[in-house]
This record gives sequence, structure tokens and C-alpha cells, in this order.
Amino acid sequence: MLVLTRKLKQKIQIGDEIEIEVLAIDGEQIKLGITAPKEIDVHRHEIYQAIIEENTKAASVPSSFGDFLK
Repeated sequence: MLVLTRKLKQKIQIGDEIEIEVLAIDGEQIKLGITAPKEIDVHRHEIYQAIIEENTKAASVPSSFGDFLK
């Protein structure tokens, strides 16, 4: 894991197309601005985990589904 320290208005560059900027600092909260191409999804970690969980549930076939087809 790369650990970086940034101050207000400073940026982090990831590759050629992704830029992260510290927009505001308020106590324990930091507001980040992320610039990335539209084809790259950007989510908070907990939202991403919820998406993965929902996709996994949607992709699973219930065991009783075979009986439904008979």
C-alpha cells in the first residue's frame, strides 16, 4: 500500500487519466474531488461492496429453480 500525505488543494495523479484532489478538510472529514474517464467507475468502498453483494445475489440460481422449469 502506498501512503501519501497531501494538504488542501494538493493532488494525487494515478496514471494519465485519474486525478484526486483534496478539496476541503473539516475535522475528521476530508472532501476529495476525483477526475476520471466516464468508463471508469468510482465508488465509495462501502457502496462498491454493496454492488458486488447484490450482483452475486442476482447471479445465483435458487436450488428450486430447476423444479420451476419442469
